[in-house]
Amino acid sequence: MLEPAGYDPARPPPEVNEEAKLAKEPALPKDIAALSFEDALKELEGIVQQLERGQVKLDEAISAYERGALLKRHCEQRLAEAKMKVEKIVFSADGSVAAQPADLG
Repeated sequence: MLEPAGYDPARPPPEVNEEAKLAKEPALPKDIAALSFEDALKELEGIVQQLERGQVKLDEAISAYERGALLKRHCEQRLAEAKMKVEKIVFSADGSVAAQPADLG
């Protein structure tokens, strides 16, 4: 049986979860990294609308698609960061207040 090049049955397969994929990707361009979630999403929506109309030259469409992919990744990263920061306020039996990570699952 032929195995793919570099295949090692003793080594577990690479992680495929989203956080692992995001951590291994190259840094975003500075102009995109500086955008707020809302601004990045608005620009991404504009790109989607532009591409859906189909009235863009091929080279422009490719550039827009590539920028859209970067904007999407930026939005995903910002959402992941926000999810890690979200906490819930809980009251203990003695009436004291504490913060715990929210169960968003």
